[in-house]
Amino acid sequence: MAENKRLPKREEIDDKYKWRLEDIYSTDEDWDKDCEKVAGLVNSISRFRGRLGESAATLLECLSEFVELSSLVEKIFVYARMRRDENNANQKYQAFTDKAVKLLTEAQAAISFINPELISMDEKKLYGFLEENRELGIYKQFIDDSLRRREHVLSQREEEILALSGEMAEAASDIFTMFNNADIKFPYIKDAEGNEVELTKGRYIKFLESTDRRVREDAFHALYSTYGKMKNTLAASLSSNVKRNRFYATVRKYPSALEASLDDENISPDVYNNLIDTVNKNLHLLHRYVDMRKKALKLDELHMYDLYVPIVKEPEGEISYDAACQMVLQGLKPMGEEYTGYLEKAFKSGWIDVYENEGKTSGAYSWGTYLTHPYVLLNYQGTINDVFTIAHEMGHALHSFYTNMTQPYIYSEYKIFVAEVASTVNESLLLNYLINNSEDEAYKAYLINHYLETFRGTVFRQTMFAEFEKIIHEKDAKGESLTTQDLCDIYYELNKKYFGENIVIDEDIAMEWARIPHFYNSFYVYKYATGFSAAQSLSQQILTEGKPAVGRYINFLKSGSSDYPLELLKKAGVDLTTPKPVEEAMKVFDDMLDRMEKYI
Repeated sequence: MAENKRLPKREEIDDKYKWRLEDIYSTDEDWDKDCEKVAGLVNSISRFRGRLGESAATLLECLSEFVELSSLVEKIFVYARMRRDENNANQKYQAFTDKAVKLLTEAQAAISFINPELISMDEKKLYGFLEENRELGIYKQFIDDSLRRREHVLSQREEEILALSGEMAEAASDIFTMFNNADIKFPYIKDAEGNEVELTKGRYIKFLESTDRRVREDAFHALYSTYGKMKNTLAASLSSNVKRNRFYATVRKYPSALEASLDDENISPDVYNNLIDTVNKNLHLLHRYVDMRKKALKLDELHMYDLYVPIVKEPEGEISYDAACQMVLQGLKPMGEEYTGYLEKAFKSGWIDVYENEGKTSGAYSWGTYLTHPYVLLNYQGTINDVFTIAHEMGHALHSFYTNMTQPYIYSEYKIFVAEVASTVNESLLLNYLINNSEDEAYKAYLINHYLETFRGTVFRQTMFAEFEKIIHEKDAKGESLTTQDLCDIYYELNKKYFGENIVIDEDIAMEWARIPHFYNSFYVYKYATGFSAAQSLSQQILTEGKPAVGRYINFLKSGSSDYPLELLKKAGVDLTTPKPVEEAMKVFDDMLDRMEKYI
């Protein structure tokens, strides 16, 4: 088809399939006005420096202004960055983003005195303020958390310096983002019909799902050879990010970058290590799946580019975006009318940016501000995977929506550790609906394969990523090098361990680390695996218990960061301090393998 030969320009996309960022700022001029307001607040809040212990009234006034400044600069940054994400080559919004980052850095520097002053105060006096002034009560969890991390908070001047370093510290991530979204260009390849089609990151997985093996192989080599041309630059970029993490961990007196990262959410390193250990103990299940895939595809040799093609026939035809939305609505009916009503509103009210266009940020995400509804970025291609992506991202979006509706700003941003729970519960419910409401055995087999693939990608793959991050940070901590060859060797050996002996580990896969954006948000990816495991348990509770489980779950969505993540999950019905949820998820995977074998 002619429209597939090139990506459309932003202006060629129908407005009904674009998000409505005008809900944040109706004009760019309004954005400029808030930038000026932030500059004023940055200057204003400094008057509280050294005064937080004066009185309960002074503390309340400072924290109120802190919230006002934080929420406003967040709004400014989100708008600028999302405008840039529409087309990363748009220089106007590149400049907006640069300005927003500068303001964010200045705001962080301006408020950097608050934590040091809080933790230096006499605890009896501080908690006395909370009893004296009821309005201060909403800040108790915030204050408790600040005091918990007392030993890692520096002097006011040191905190100010660290805050000022924020813009510079994002250099590696910013460079990678611009390279990966604006500058990198992939070659054209021939599709299954022999048409010359431009390879993009958005189309890559679709090519790997092709039943034409030549297409899969061509896409695989074309992608990684392109990254390979910049391998030294990309290695230097990732290595710089690792050094950044070590710097901040050392300065804040953490034993490691891992512990520094986990402490923000009050997560023990045991949770991270238990995940890796439990998954490693169950790699035989992944090896079994690889063997099943090889048998199903009737291949003498299974290659890395054969891992995404469905092992049963893919349903014919593209799924329209509107049809996909209806599928999601039906799948999430067990969540109740209120939840699905909010979903419908999101689909109809400019919350979602649907289609890929030239320069648009790849992948999918949910984001937004406390002061407006959440947004979702998609690059919709019409596959069943894309339908699940809608369910996934709307899980994030409604998590934000419920939290923002219920919590004060200071607790409105839920921790990332629990974020993937909400998204994966939605996926699990959708899968259950589609399997149980299909009379087509071939379609059921396809969906079971989808589950197996999702599990492979979310639990096994993300845990492999987590192990890679752990290894490279440990090497750096020991003063060892992280050259291109080092990174490739580590990544290649992990692939050998995870996928087993009955698959050819193609040399090109050693470059995969170079294209993973999450490695610039360090020690993040393990949360996909723990979140998936928790979601398996919660979705089963929703399906079997009904309203009581839905009620517990909705309360979880409303909780934001009003308590620590592990405690919130315990209240919802899952304990991730033990290996049990991951082990139970492995049993589900094993059962699905059994079901799949009937179709092979």
